[in-house]
Order: sequence, then C-alpha cells, then structure tokens
Amino acid sequence: MLMKAQRIHQWGGPLALEEVPNPVPGEGEVLIQVEACGIGLTVLNCIRGDLGHDPAALPRVPGHELVGRIVGVGPGVPDERVGERVCAYFYLFCGRCRRCLAGLESLCENLAGYVGVDRDGGYAEMTVLPARNALCLPEPLDPVLATAIPDAIATPVHVAHRAAIQPGERVVVIAAGGGVGIHMVQVARLHGADVVGLDRAEDKLAYLRQQFQVETVNSTDFAGVQLPARWTGKADVIIDLLGRPASLTWAVTALDTGGRLVLLTTFPGIGFQATPREMVFRQASILGSRYASRWELDRAARLVASGHIRPVVSKRVGLDELGAIHESLQQGTLLGRGAVVLTG
Repeated sequence: MLMKAQRIHQWGGPLALEEVPNPVPGEGEVLIQVEACGIGLTVLNCIRGDLGHDPAALPRVPGHELVGRIVGVGPGVPDERVGERVCAYFYLFCGRCRRCLAGLESLCENLAGYVGVDRDGGYAEMTVLPARNALCLPEPLDPVLATAIPDAIATPVHVAHRAAIQPGERVVVIAAGGGVGIHMVQVARLHGADVVGLDRAEDKLAYLRQQFQVETVNSTDFAGVQLPARWTGKADVIIDLLGRPASLTWAVTALDTGGRLVLLTTFPGIGFQATPREMVFRQASILGSRYASRWELDRAARLVASGHIRPVVSKRVGLDELGAIHESLQQGTLLGRGAVVLTG
C-alpha cells in the first residue's frame, strides 16, 4: 500500500510531495493514521537542520505536532491501544534513565533525537512512533485544534511551572501573537497573572485584545516599550519567544527584584549582556525552558478539553499546500498556529 507524504531529501531543502510505502510498526511501536499536523516555527527549524542534520537520516517526513488514530500495533504493544486518538511527544526519550524516571523526559540522558528529524513525522497520511511517544488525548477533541496541544500549549504549561508564575504577578509575553505566545498568555492568566502581550504586528495585538482581553504593547521598537503605569515600569516574569538581542537586552533591564526571564529560542549566534552585579542585587534569574514533560502535555490536553485554554489554529491547508503556510510563517504573518489536515 502507498500513501502520500511530504518529504525532504536534504536539510534545508524543499518539500516534495511523494507516494511512499505505508510504514509498518516494529516492536514497541504503533501505526497512526494522521488526522492533522500542527505547523509552527519549530518545524521550519527541523527542516533547516537546526535540530539534527545527519545525511543518513534522509529522506525525512517532517512534522512533530501530529494528531491521529492508532490503527495498528507492533509486537509488545497491547491491542487495546488500537482506536486511541493520540498526539506525538516530540522528544525521542529512552524512558529508563534517571531523568525519564523522574518525569523529565525532555532532559533524557539518552535522547535519540526528535520526531520529524530522526524519524518520520506527521506530514504524511500514516506514521509510526514508539508507543511511549503516542499520548492518548481526551475524547472528544477536534483533531485540528488538538494539534496545538503537543507543543504550542504544552510548552507554556511547562514555562508556567518553570517560572513558578504566581497569582497577581506581572508577566510579559514577547511575540505574544505567535503560535506559542498566543497560548502562553492564556496559561499565564490561568495562573492568575496580570499579563501584557508584546508583538510588532498590529493585527495580532488586536486579536489578543478582542478575543482574550489581554493588554498589549507594540514592540517594533523595544527602546520605546512602555509597560502599564500600575506596574511602575517593571515585570516579575518576562517570557521571550522572539530571541533577538533587542528583546533580550530590554527584558533584562525590565525585570523587577526577584524577577525571572525565561528563554525558549535556540537561534545560533545570538547573545546579550547580563551584569552579575545587577542580577545579584535584584536576585533576578535567567531560566532556559526546554519543551515539556509528558505529564505537562497531558495537562495541556485536559486544559483544552475542559475549555480553560482555547487553541488558536488560524489557517488550515491540505498536504499539497504546505509551501504557502510555511511562507506565511517565515514572514511572521501567521496568527497562532497553522495545521495541515489529512482526513475529514
């Protein structure tokens, strides 16, 4: 049997829509019929080779934010899993090391790579994953909206824990209209924070105000950013999803005593200055935040199922239309997340 898939044949190269054989699950694996796959900046980083660029791993089907139904299982996986609607856990963790056993799968000591980089992902009608990477979703959930759960919502859930956001704290989200940012503002507010969203796109800022009643500031020029007067010019938590020198430099100066700056971007060659003297006197912290645990992904799914978090998937395309949505991502015009829809 053949299926349709978008594959890359070189890191940083173009996608090619092809017919390829259906994958077969091996020991400990499940076969998933993909219903939809989320599209965000991370998938572009994967295609570019930023998370792995082994030529031996090619050709590769990208796409790690997949949602689908288990339609087959390999040896060692209970037949009862057939029929489950699942999403993919991005990191190929071992499940045996001390970090995995502590529920810190994203810090796995034997990490084997990433879905969509080191093994095929969701830009295809069918895919195979380790059973432990296929996490069951609550029923019923819209599969397209659910594509925001495994990354765009699970990541903010992890950030909120990492930064220990408390009720009443002043939280800034930089790039608040993007795929992660638009969900980060919701999660922060769910923790009781007073939230301000920064972005340079006025249409995204307007959406945040109208749909989520979030106070916004245009950040085209960080030198001119003015936080609300009630904040006295400082923030308790700043979450930087832009990762540029201007945003990082501004963030360090805007932290109040005891403040936390959370970093999530991994662009090579980007740096900024933080003065130890000032960080000590303010007892401020700079925190790296790496993806999420499986427990946090499950919590993200339950927050969506209960209506506490609303996924924002603003653009849906077919498998043959991925180029257009990738372009809108690169131009920064995509509101929230996009998704490629493969069934229904």
